Amino acid sequence: MSHYLTILFGFAKAFAVGGAICMAAQLVINFTKLTAGKILVFFMLAGVALEALGLYGYLVDFAGAGATVPICGFGYLLARGAIRGAQSGLFGALTGTLSAAAAGVTAAIVFAFLVAVLFKPKSKKN
Repeated sequence: MSHYLTILFGFAKAFAVGGAICMAAQLVINFTKLTAGKILVFFMLAGVALEALGLYGYLVDFAGAGATVPICGFGYLLARGAIRGAQSGLFGALTGTLSAAAAGVTAAIVFAFLVAVLFKPKSKKN
């Protein structure tokens, strides 16, 4: 039974942290005049900055997917790849980000293509 409680607690932590990140984004949307693109970049750069300071890794260890799925998790992933790649030089720092994010970007492209092939897109009527 304790194994199931551990799993349930992991889900609760991921939900709480992911929900808190999304709530922060919603508050920025509601109370500022920032565009969606600017908010997206802000949260991604926040993930980069927190990983550069060595803080985002603790959040990922605590919450798992609750911290890696939001866009700040993508910034964390890029920064972590650059930091690991920088250990082998400047070229490694540049290619480290690409190798760290390659699987996620490839999956997004493949699934977007499959959805475009399987479904007929329609224009929104305003």
